[in-house]
Amino acid sequence: MIWAAIPLAALAAPWVVEAARRPMSDKLRQNAEGQFADLPRGKTHYRWHGPKDGPVAVAIHGLTTPSYVWDGLIPHLTGAGFRVLSYDIFGRGLSDRPRGAQDTDFFLDQLEALLADQGIDGPVTLIGNSMGSAISTAFAAKHPIRVRQAVLLVPAGMGHDLGAVAAFTRKTPVIGDWLMMAFYPGKIRKAAEAERALPSSVPQIGARQEAELRCRGFLRSVTASLRGALAQELEAEHKALAKSGVPVVAVWGADDTVIPISCKPVLERWNPNATHVVLPGAGHGLVYTRTDDLAADLLPLMIKG
Repeated sequence: MIWAAIPLAALAAPWVVEAARRPMSDKLRQNAEGQFADLPRGKTHYRWHGPKDGPVAVAIHGLTTPSYVWDGLIPHLTGAGFRVLSYDIFGRGLSDRPRGAQDTDFFLDQLEALLADQGIDGPVTLIGNSMGSAISTAFAAKHPIRVRQAVLLVPAGMGHDLGAVAAFTRKTPVIGDWLMMAFYPGKIRKAAEAERALPSSVPQIGARQEAELRCRGFLRSVTASLRGALAQELEAEHKALAKSGVPVVAVWGADDTVIPISCKPVLERWNPNATHVVLPGAGHGLVYTRTDDLAADLLPLMIKG
């Protein structure tokens, strides 16, 4: 009987660890910078930056790193005159962790509700990073009249490589969920360690990324996004942007192994009007590892009026 209990304990261990993680709560939020909006699907953490009369730019982060990923780039944007709204998408940072599917419509509901809560009806510049670029693309395709420009950093929606565990999880319920709970934390820690020696415009970003693992619902949300927003090909949306005339700038890391530069010709076919910037030697974390280079190439291309 004892030997039979060992594999059962091993199977249960990831769920036990998850249950022991702290839930997102007002106590965890009490010293947070910024504010919180009570939206239909849950509480959303957001921050405003820069001049109140500047053109609005909305910064949308990616799969695992919350809105602090923008902290290095935001001073460049505000210095150029933009008023920047950054926020934590559901399941990350200090925002709530609602259950259910997390496709692009899920994230569009949050963005639309936040803009309405803040009285912003456009036009805005959307700046998306990785999965955030998929959200930006979907919003711009749905509401082209409300978008001044879409800036897509290492853009998702044309293919990606997040590793074997993530690929298996996306296609396999139950077993995939267990693998995600059991092994994905190690992948995040390994990735953070690999970047520890790189320059970063966001202090202690690796430790902050690892800290996301301490909150209940983070891994569940990442899994839902892998099966939702990151599983969606955005050909129709990019073709709609090309037809609508919304200006698009896409920024690629030449050494990105997550969303490789081989995706660039795909976007070029879908939207021949898009402008492309390639940062030599840059990886997937270019928004914080190559911030100054990114700003130098990007800001001259950004539209304010």
